[in-house]
Amino acid sequence: MKTSRYLEELRAKSEAELAKELVAAKKELFNLRFQNATNQLDNTARIKEVRRNIARIQTVITEKSRA
Repeated sequence: MKTSRYLEELRAKSEAELAKELVAAKKELFNLRFQNATNQLDNTARIKEVRRNIARIQTVITEKSRA
């Protein structure tokens, strides 16, 4: 499954790498929303996917900080 492999990759990264990936995902989400507002976005499902990836990254960051 893609999500379990993605989670394994996230858990293997350090907190600094996760923070960088979180910033990149938030920038991507902003750009996708901007494209959607200007009717330039073809794949609207990508917005939902990026939002969930942001939540996954934040969850792994929380898990690491509590451990």
